[in-house]
Amino acid sequence: MNIGEIAKRAGVSRSTVSYALSGKRPVSTATAQRINDVIAELGYRPNASARALAEGRTRTLGLVIPPASARLTDVQLAFVASVVESAAAHDHDVLLSPSGGDHDRSFERIVTGRRVDGVILMEILLQDPRVDRLTSAELPFVTIGHVEDPAASWWVDVDYAGLITRCVRHLADLGHSDVVLINRSDELVAAGYGPALRATTAFAETAEECGVKAHTVCCADDPAAGVACFEEIRTRWPEVTAAVTINEAALPGVQRALHRAGLDVPRDFSLTGVIADRLADDFHPPLTAADVPAGDMARLAVDLLLEQIGDPSATPRHSMLAPPITLRSSTGARRRG
Repeated sequence: MNIGEIAKRAGVSRSTVSYALSGKRPVSTATAQRINDVIAELGYRPNASARALAEGRTRTLGLVIPPASARLTDVQLAFVASVVESAAAHDHDVLLSPSGGDHDRSFERIVTGRRVDGVILMEILLQDPRVDRLTSAELPFVTIGHVEDPAASWWVDVDYAGLITRCVRHLADLGHSDVVLINRSDELVAAGYGPALRATTAFAETAEECGVKAHTVCCADDPAAGVACFEEIRTRWPEVTAAVTINEAALPGVQRALHRAGLDVPRDFSLTGVIADRLADDFHPPLTAADVPAGDMARLAVDLLLEQIGDPSATPRHSMLAPPITLRSSTGARRRG
C-alpha cells in the first residue's frame, strides 16, 4: 500500500496526502478526515524513508562517542543507552559514530553526509575542533560538557568544579589533612578535557582554602591502572589518608590495591568522588559520591537537540547539573596515631 493508492481512494492528489501526513501545508478538515478514514481502512503505515522525504528530515540523531578502543565507563554506557531510549520516545533513531584517534573520517561523514538531523557530542575539550566544525557546517548539535567559552552553544554538563569542592570540604570536615585527586589519564588532561581540568583546579583551590595538603595523580581508565596509581600514591605520599576521584573505570583497581595494602575503608583510608551511582553502590563499602545523573543528562540533551532542530533560530540554551553527594560508607574521620 502506498500514497498513490490512498490518494486514488480518497479522491485527492498525491501531494495532498503528503501534506496531510507531514503537516507541511494546511489541508481542509474534511479532506484530512477523508484521507485519515482511508488510511485507517487500509492500515497504512508510512515507511521511514517515505516519511523522512515528506518531512525533509531523517528523524535520526547522531551520537558521537569515544573510540571503541577506549573502554566506555559506566556513566558513558548509561548515557548512550538513555539517549537511544529518549530518542525512541520521540520517534527518532540514533546513529552512533566514534570520534578521536583514527576516526576523524567517521565524524566527517556525520557532518557532511547529512544522514542525521543533529548531533550529540560527548567528551568535550576546552578547545574542541569538532565544535568548530559542527558550527561552521550549521548542523544542530548539543555537547555533553562545554568548551571554554560556551555562550554560543547548546550543552548539558555536570558541575565538576562544584562537586569536587564539596568532596574536599567533606574530607576536611572529617579531619583529613593530606588528600589526593585521582584524575583521568595524562592524555586527556594534556588534550584539555574539560571535567579533568575543572576538577584539578577546584581540588587545588578548595584544599588550600581548607588548609589541606593536596596531591594530584593522573590515571588511565582501566582497573590495572587503578592498582598502579594507588601503589604510586602510597609510595610517594604515605601520609595521604583520603582520595577524591572522577575516574570510575579505575575504581575496581583502586579497591584491589586497598585490599592488598591491608587498608580498611573508611577506618584507614577514605574515598569519595563523582561517580555513576551503580558503581558507587557496588564498591565495598558503598562509596560516598556525587552520583552522575546520566539518564537525566541524556534526556535533556535529546530535548535540547530536538528543540534546536525544530527552531534553528532559537537562542542557545544549556543545563548545568549539580547532583547531591550521597553519604554512604566509604568516608570517615581520619584515624589518629
